Parts: sequence; structure tokens; C-alpha cells
Amino acid sequence: MVGYAKIDSNGLYMYMRHLPVLLLCLTVATPGFAEEIVENWQAKGQATAVWQKSASFAAAYSGPNSLSSAGEDSYTFTTTAFLGSRLWKNGEIYLNLEAGQGDPLSRLTGLGGFTNGEATRVSGTAIKAYRQRFFMRQTWALSDETEFVESAFNQMAGYVAKDRFVLTLGNFSTLDIFDNNAYAKDPRTQFMNWGNMAQASFDYAADARGFGWGFAGEWYQGDWVVRFGRMTGPREPNGLPIDSQILRHYGDQLELEHSHEIAEQPGKVRLLAFRNRANLATYRAASDWLDSHPGADPEAILNVRNGEKIKYGVGINVEQAISPDVGIFLRAMRADGRTETYAFTEVDASIAVGLAAKGSAWSRSDDTVGISWMRNSLSADRRNYLAKGGISFFIGDGALNYHAENILEAYYSVKVMSGLWLTADYQHIENPAYNADRGPANVTSMRAHAEF
Repeated sequence: MVGYAKIDSNGLYMYMRHLPVLLLCLTVATPGFAEEIVENWQAKGQATAVWQKSASFAAAYSGPNSLSSAGEDSYTFTTTAFLGSRLWKNGEIYLNLEAGQGDPLSRLTGLGGFTNGEATRVSGTAIKAYRQRFFMRQTWALSDETEFVESAFNQMAGYVAKDRFVLTLGNFSTLDIFDNNAYAKDPRTQFMNWGNMAQASFDYAADARGFGWGFAGEWYQGDWVVRFGRMTGPREPNGLPIDSQILRHYGDQLELEHSHEIAEQPGKVRLLAFRNRANLATYRAASDWLDSHPGADPEAILNVRNGEKIKYGVGINVEQAISPDVGIFLRAMRADGRTETYAFTEVDASIAVGLAAKGSAWSRSDDTVGISWMRNSLSADRRNYLAKGGISFFIGDGALNYHAENILEAYYSVKVMSGLWLTADYQHIENPAYNADRGPANVTSMRAHAEF
């Protein structure tokens, strides 16, 4: 996890907080690129600013990694350039460059389902730029029948074989390929909570920003898709430096997808499994260490991270259109729960259900309204460690009155003009960090998102 430096000067701090507004105005004013029927190159961009405010709430006690009960303000800002080119037949190269800044709620601690999917992209209140993605995509046709794919970020418009094999190789995110969902995926345009952008218990291999190096294969055959891939993880859990020993430390994914129609409305079902191999601590060993070292550092996982462990999980992901403007979704996954978090968040079993609808019924077809409910839970080993006062990467209140973490999220996204959307979002969180002695917490958000 990247450190979040504070700025002592109030004047400079306020300037940096309002810098996203200026940059958003500049990016909206930037002319876009005309979309071609078939693109041989691509240059697109986005800018997203999120402002969040948490209200104060009751807390019997707080620990080093607790969500602040006093209430606080937060913001994040990112802007990204998406560049792509077809350099050979059925071959594409993409490069993404991103800059970001921000100050997440409670320094990104105190929750299993964190409230802002943009929070991992920023590393302090001074804006920083980095290479986000750099990858190759090669497609092999397996049939003569073709289908058209629309232009999108990291996807050039054109015709592809309906039955095909696609290889992605390089620097990208596991979530670019796996665990997609039409109604709950992108925290820049849809729901903001981590539990709606992916399976919360999908501990996918990545660096602290959510990216890594590796490969993914996708075999499209009729209504079926099989995906598999291997990605690098961090040298230390949730760290930024990548562990390049991909044959020794890695995250493997396997996904089976089937498309169908119910009452002439499209839907998809995905079954996903992951398996990580890395140098991780087990919560049972960390609990034993606390028992044998009373009064010592509660972050005991650092003292028992002494060998390679296997972590795995399985889940289901469903999306179903009810009408052309309304769709529902469900995600559910369970991980084994024996080891510490590798690269995502502090959840061992998760479920998320929800609905998203376009505003056509009230003559706002480019607006979207969504509501979802999430439930995150922990394994017995992790609960026991936290109850003893143990500190994990994102959570640790010093004690634990365990209950599942329940989150209600609702949002309304308004298309203000071509290329610009404003979103109001509300999240109600019961038992933050699985602790019934704290909360409930309420977080309101405003998001501005521009595409150009």
C-alpha cells in the first residue's frame, strides 16, 4: 500500500483539492477523436474526480486500522491516456499512461468493502504519473462468421471472428479480462464500492494499484468463453513493487462463461476460480504468535510470513437484462480464508446483488440509477486473529465483536453534456471491518467523470 503524505500548508492543500475541477474542465473542452467504422489506431482519455464525506458514528473503541468515527472528507483524482495501434494482422498494442492524486478515507483502512474504487490509483496529495498498462493483444480466427466490436478504452472498433482465440500478454490488470459484469464493474461510471467492481473475496494478483505482468487466453466458441491466465503479484502483500518470479509466485485464474437469453433478454453466467502461490502468513500462526508474545506488536503477520502458501477461491457471477433499460446482477465467492490478503482486500466470502436502470422512463436515456447490497464475511482464522487484537493490512480495531459487514449502495449518474457525467452516490455500512461495536457508517459521494 502506497503511503499518503499530508500537506501542512492549508493554502496549498486546498489548491490541490480543487485541482481536479480545473483539469476536468480542461479535458471536457478537449476535442475528441472521430470514431471510424474500423480503427487502426486509438487515442482516448478520461478524467475522474471523486469527493467523499463520511459522517461521524458511534464506536466503543478504535484501533490503528479503524475507519475514523469522527467523520472526514476525502478525494481522489485520476486522468488517463489510452493509446493503441494495429501493427500487424489481428495484432494490437496498447499503452496507458495515468496521473493521480488523492487522500482516501482513513488512509484506505477500516473496511472490507472500501467505498472508492479509484483509491488504489493514487499515492498522495501530490499528483504523480505512472505507466498503467502496456500490453499486446493477438487474435486468431476460428470461424468465418464475424461480429462487430465497438470502440472503447483499450478496444479498437472493427470486425472479429465470432469464434476466436485471443491472447493478451504484458502489463495489465486481471480485472481487464476476468469477472466482468455489464452492470457492476467500473467505479468511474457505475457503483463505486470495491465489492461492486469485482468479487470482494477475489484476491487477484496485482501490485498496490491493481496491475501486474502476465498473460491471459480467451477461447470464444458459440455461446461459450473459456478464460485462463497467470499474473505477477507483489513482492510483499499489497505492496507496489512487483515480484517478477512468475514461475514461483503468481496468481492463476480460470473462468467459464455462458451467454443465454431469458424472455428474449440477454444474460451471462460466469464461474471463476483463482489460485495464488506466494510468501504469505497464515492467521493461525499469527494468532499463536500473539499468544506467545503478550504486549508485543499486534501486526503479528509480519513475524510469521515465513514460507510459500497457497490461497484459492471459487465464485459465480451473473448478469441478466430484464428489459433493454434494466438489468440485475449477482456475484458470490468464497476463498479458503487461511492466509493473509495477497493483493486485494480483507474479505473471505462475499456476495453482491443489485440492479441498474437507464433513465428512459423519465426521458433521460443517458442517465443511470443503481442500487446494490453487499455482504462480506471472514474466516474463523482471521476472526480469531483480529479478536486477539491483531492488525491486518486494511483492518484492525484492537478487538472484535464479529458480525458480517453489510453495505447498501445507491447512485444516480447524470449525463450533463457529451463526454461528461456527474454522479451522486450513498453508501450505508453496517459493522465496518466486521465489528458490531462500531458504526454504522454513512458515506456520501460526488463523482465527475469525463471522456475524450
